[in-house]
Amino acid sequence: MKDKAIKYTIPIIAPLLLLLCWQCLAPYIDNEIILPSPDSVFAILVHPDRDLISMGSLLGNIIVSLARVASGYFTAVLVAVPLGILMGYYGTVNRFFSNFLGIFRPIPPLAWVPLVLAWFGVASLATLLEVEPGQYYLYLNNLKFSMIFIIFIGGFYPVLTSTITGVRSVRKTLIDSARVLGARKRDIFLKVLLPGAAPGIVIGMRIGLGVSWMCLVSAEMLPGSMSGVGYLITHAFTIARTDVVIAGMISIGTVGALLDLGFRWFEDKKFTWQALGR
Repeated sequence: MKDKAIKYTIPIIAPLLLLLCWQCLAPYIDNEIILPSPDSVFAILVHPDRDLISMGSLLGNIIVSLARVASGYFTAVLVAVPLGILMGYYGTVNRFFSNFLGIFRPIPPLAWVPLVLAWFGVASLATLLEVEPGQYYLYLNNLKFSMIFIIFIGGFYPVLTSTITGVRSVRKTLIDSARVLGARKRDIFLKVLLPGAAPGIVIGMRIGLGVSWMCLVSAEMLPGSMSGVGYLITHAFTIARTDVVIAGMISIGTVGALLDLGFRWFEDKKFTWQALGR
């Protein structure tokens, strides 16, 4: 009982200390633009459906941001995982792509902004699908290619690198044993290679999702953005609404932490054998 209490208490001590410092500093500074009070920020967070600075509700902007992150992130996963498996398993494919992709790896997502604007402008899924103005147009117009590309770049390299590492970490003796026992290439791939590399792939997906969220604010600062938590934060800053800025930051952090928690739960459930094997 005592151990359980300690286990659940320790993680909340740091946030409570931060909240305490904030509560003490806010009256001392006495300037809502520099540091608003916790009450004003939590008033926004507990009513996420209220309209904020004529930009819609916090909840509505979070949903728009989630759709953008999901679009860019899942595109990155769909490209990076198969490519990482091929690069990890076949030396020729690795030699072909390794140096080429290595040139682009150090370039931060923000450095792509000028090129992305030149390539895509303010084009969106609504433009591509030639959707007529209406409700669906409003939804699809939020998914601009420039934003999706920035988020894609953020998630691509962590997923790719971890997938390559995951495939290479599969013990060669397992593959050779399966081959000696007469397993076909398809069986080796599906029943030996993929399950063995899965923990590495999932860790890469987890890291990639975190980086994709980090790229969100930058992506939503691009021209053509009129919604999303990133744009809400930027616009709130220009009109000196620091309480909305902090509420938006807390929202991004909370959603990102919940998604990370989901990945950790999945890892604990599905890859327990990995911990037992250590």
